[in-house]
Amino acid sequence: MVEIGGHPIIWHIMKHYIRHGFDEFVVALGYKGEEIKRYFLDYNRLRSSVTVDLATGQSSFHEAASDMWTVHLIETGLKANTGARVRNLKPWLEGETFMLTYGDGVCDIDLGELLRFHRTVGRLATVTAVRPPARFGGLVFDGDLVSDFTEKPQIGEGWINGGFMVLEPGVFDYLNGDDPSLEADALEHLAADRQLAAYKHAQFWQCMDTLRDVRLLEGLWQSGQPPWKTWQ
Repeated sequence: MVEIGGHPIIWHIMKHYIRHGFDEFVVALGYKGEEIKRYFLDYNRLRSSVTVDLATGQSSFHEAASDMWTVHLIETGLKANTGARVRNLKPWLEGETFMLTYGDGVCDIDLGELLRFHRTVGRLATVTAVRPPARFGGLVFDGDLVSDFTEKPQIGEGWINGGFMVLEPGVFDYLNGDDPSLEADALEHLAADRQLAAYKHAQFWQCMDTLRDVRLLEGLWQSGQPPWKTWQ
């Protein structure tokens, strides 16, 4: 619920999915879940003009928000691990392919292409692989001298899980035990079984783990051209 440009990051993520034709969401609630419920319960009311009859207490709303979303807000446990939260959503996913993301990162990925790639590869799970920008300037040496300096270059080696995933119902078979981890109990074992594919996304991606990240994303938003804003 941390805000970028006056909107919580979950809104930015959902708007990106809407842009690519996905308009039904299942949100796994835990800590501060009541704040997320309150936000969506008040979503239209806070974005509409309103007339209040003070004598009767009745109110009517005008110019309702045009966002045509369906959002299921599901309690998945206060301290449940990531895999347990996903497993608790199983009754809401109707045995179909589903997309999954964390609530703390934005990017400009083409979600339709991600889904098509997943179906082409034919594995149980696909993660989006990203190469995030380094946090420090890069140095290239010539003996004791610096021959090249690059301010915060993109990491030259290695890819990380960018958090935008496509999963098949078979993934639930990997989520066993009392409190499984999506990463350690599912993704690691899926990789070992050659059931985990990676869609490489080399364009914009940014997580929001620190106050520095919040300020970076806010600055990009205020610039008027945030890279992840693919909607109008």
